[in-house]
Amino acid sequence: MLRIGVMVSGGGTNLQAILDALDAGRITNAQIDVVISNNPGAYALERARQHGIEAVCLSPKDFSERAEFERAFLDKVDSYGLDLIVLAGFLVRIPEEMVRKYEGRIINVHPSLIPSFCGVGYYGMKVHEAALARGVKVTGATVHYVDGGMDTGPILLQKAVEVRDGDTPEILQRRVMEEAEWVILPEAINRIANAQI
Repeated sequence: MLRIGVMVSGGGTNLQAILDALDAGRITNAQIDVVISNNPGAYALERARQHGIEAVCLSPKDFSERAEFERAFLDKVDSYGLDLIVLAGFLVRIPEEMVRKYEGRIINVHPSLIPSFCGVGYYGMKVHEAALARGVKVTGATVHYVDGGMDTGPILLQKAVEVRDGDTPEILQRRVMEEAEWVILPEAINRIANAQI
């Protein structure tokens, strides 16, 4: 049984897609042991509690220095004995020590077809604003392993999404979530849990 920790900063729609896939049997041989957020007001924590999953908040703001937060964060993650860490809209940079320690066991979902619109400064709505400003006809989402860079790790899955005339960043964001992120993130977890990747 693959033991998963999900890291989130906001509403947790990607977390909900994972929970729905687990409930529907589209993810097998896996369980979520903990949901960790840097944001005490993140609705994702409530989603976790509603599913009987431990919900933890660790914010850099609660520590006097970044190094202290990173130690506490890594200690908390280590305490669960996780096999896979899923970054599902987590807006905190993962400590380098954690990236090294969990190499090949941290995945992230990014709302573009990497290498487009990724890296420093490209997160959330900013990705979709940039895609529309560039005039691309196709965007999408990527699930990739996390390495020492920003959105630079090996790609696991990608799914394309059409950009339509009249799209706003909000409309495009919703389509990318529904047609790509919520499809390929659970699929990637299932493949990892069943040794298909």
